[in-house]
Amino acid sequence: MNQPSSCRIYSTILYTCATLQPMFPNHELSHAVKTRRSEIGLSQTALAKLAGLSRATVNQIENGSFKDLSLHRATRLLNTLGLSLTVSPAHPKRGGAGVRSTSSLDIAARSASVSYRRVMRGSQLKAILLTGEIPTRLEPQMNALLEEASVQMLASVVEQVHLEEGVPRTDLWACLRELAEQLGCVRDLWE
Repeated sequence: MNQPSSCRIYSTILYTCATLQPMFPNHELSHAVKTRRSEIGLSQTALAKLAGLSRATVNQIENGSFKDLSLHRATRLLNTLGLSLTVSPAHPKRGGAGVRSTSSLDIAARSASVSYRRVMRGSQLKAILLTGEIPTRLEPQMNALLEEASVQMLASVVEQVHLEEGVPRTDLWACLRELAEQLGCVRDLWE
């Protein structure tokens, strides 16, 4: 397989702490899919339906027993879970100093507020996730977020709150599901 040196796909080899066994790309994929599906609270059947795959395919991916998975199907599954497949340059640039990072909470809150006069702040979104209570004045923004935000954006919000507050990811996904039910959201993700 001849690849230009500037376009190689690199995969990190992870080692589990307990066994020091290497985790190769198919194991990384399996672990990522199973972990995120569990965190969100989806069954294999529900995930398969959302991704347009069979339950057997999802099961094979999670168990690492798939023989050949097309890039298209893998990408479709990962996108459904808010994950992505990353291609890294052969020689990544160093540095990045001076790059300003905006928090996922702020981005999600602003995105949910685009069509509304009242703007939800990231701190308000965080409070909603920590308390499970939506102020009446922010219900339209939360409904927009839960119905329209990408799963990747929601996953970034969950990750930020998890890291900052130590709340388990599964609890945060459960809170999002409860909020969606409270607001009457019809998105398949929340079923």
